[in-house]
Amino acid sequence: MRVRPLLLLLGSGFVVACADAPTAAVPTPRPVAVVHGQPDAERHPYVGLLIFDDAEGPAWACSGALLSPTVVLTASHCTAGAVAVRFWTDEVVEGNPEFPFSGTTSYDGVAYTNPDFCIGCGNGLPGFDIRDIGIVVLSEPVPTSVVSTYAQLPTAGLVETLENKTAVDVVGYGVQEQVHGGGPPFWTGIWARYYAPTQLVSGSFVHSEEFIRLTANPGGGKGGTCFGDSGGPDILSGTSIVLAVNSYVTNGNCTGVTYSSRVDIPEVLSWIESFLD
Repeated sequence: MRVRPLLLLLGSGFVVACADAPTAAVPTPRPVAVVHGQPDAERHPYVGLLIFDDAEGPAWACSGALLSPTVVLTASHCTAGAVAVRFWTDEVVEGNPEFPFSGTTSYDGVAYTNPDFCIGCGNGLPGFDIRDIGIVVLSEPVPTSVVSTYAQLPTAGLVETLENKTAVDVVGYGVQEQVHGGGPPFWTGIWARYYAPTQLVSGSFVHSEEFIRLTANPGGGKGGTCFGDSGGPDILSGTSIVLAVNSYVTNGNCTGVTYSSRVDIPEVLSWIESFLD
């Protein structure tokens, strides 16, 4: 999805539409990551930063996870409308003189949007979207000397077997903190991979067949996702299994619960696996 319409939705009060929106890449005042988290320290080396282009050039940023040397899992609201995309694997991209353009430090690719992705077609509140799962296929493989481990797909229906408060790690390159004072609060951070432990909020809700809920409240050592983390993986703690990809939060403070599009849906798994054949 283009970042400009997303920001308009946020500005109109429809904050729940996608507070986990892609971050505008040019100009680049700051990335708008994981909040209340910490530097990843190579815990999840397969998670990288994606920059998507529109017709005018680099336009928005998301996070994504390598499933293989050439296939990156992300969100469809990131891939939709993109005419080009590139992928960085560095834990810290801040200060890279090539960023956000193509060069020797990134990998170019092609974006693919899930055919069932639809804005405004979800059920209930907020009913933001459905099938928010995207893929980027890189034109050249990331060398195993750079990344040698990959995110793993779940078995179908895995989420249904997990208990409330199951530990989940969220990973991404978005904003890291909210600044207060001297005017309205604003989000800021650096282009760097952060992670935070959080917990699954299980139970049946109106769109639980499509999404998982994670707690985003900064208590008990937990963190959450925020602007720019779109497409980043929600990983079953202690594994590399991706349960879902970051989709949206329900308020501009990135607190409460966040929603992520499930990967363990049979039709979604089949679509993803078609790129891995």
